[in-house]
Amino acid sequence: MVKGLYTAYTGMINEQNRMDTLANNLANVNTTGFKKEGATSQAFGDILKYEIKDKSEYYLTKRMGATNPGVRIGENYTDWSEGALHETDNTFDLALSGPGFFQIQFTDKEGVTSTKYTRDGAFTLNQLGELVTKDGDFVLSDTGAHIILDPTKMAGINTAGQIYQDDALVATIGVTDFADYDYLEHYGENLWQTVEGATEQPANTNILSGYLEQSNVNTVEEMVNMIAIQRQYESNQRVITTIDNTLQIAANDLGRPG
Repeated sequence: MVKGLYTAYTGMINEQNRMDTLANNLANVNTTGFKKEGATSQAFGDILKYEIKDKSEYYLTKRMGATNPGVRIGENYTDWSEGALHETDNTFDLALSGPGFFQIQFTDKEGVTSTKYTRDGAFTLNQLGELVTKDGDFVLSDTGAHIILDPTKMAGINTAGQIYQDDALVATIGVTDFADYDYLEHYGENLWQTVEGATEQPANTNILSGYLEQSNVNTVEEMVNMIAIQRQYESNQRVITTIDNTLQIAANDLGRPG
């Protein structure tokens, strides 16, 4: 019976993790280029089958009967599906129609610079004519250089990311893709950074000027999931309350002399 307490407890912890992930999705429903996340879980039976087949520690003795009942939190994953496009008619608002990321020269609070990647193409020109993000970080060209334009002249950007002023090619916006997105990790709301093992590859995508890619979070779907998570969390709470009441009766009433 006491094991039931731990089983229900693991269920509550798992639902709390799912709720945290869902809440982050809802908080970024209006964040340009945001990709929603999901949470996975592993049932006791799945873990048991894995442990039975695991021969990596065949030389170590294990306690008989040592179990971890209930649910185990799995891994979070990212939904890389494209969000809807919102037309802005702003030349430097850019959206990617296809896989890939814009390259950003990011500067942290300590002044250290590094290359980050984003689907958020809400760019603008600063006073020096440099193409930057809304946070002031430099947008990089296909050669890894800063993109500098003449702010007094009209600019046009084609689907290949080439920027023209006075019919002359000034720069090409840098876009890259990766062979496996499992080697990318979140950095803030809509920035990504690579981890060891990431392999870059050319991006097969079009750049659309005057558009922004919206978040791919479906508010209605997330609200429905929130209700389901709350009900499952409450179900585990009731299990704990029921077992607690039963244990209280067993400890205080059973065996009491009449």
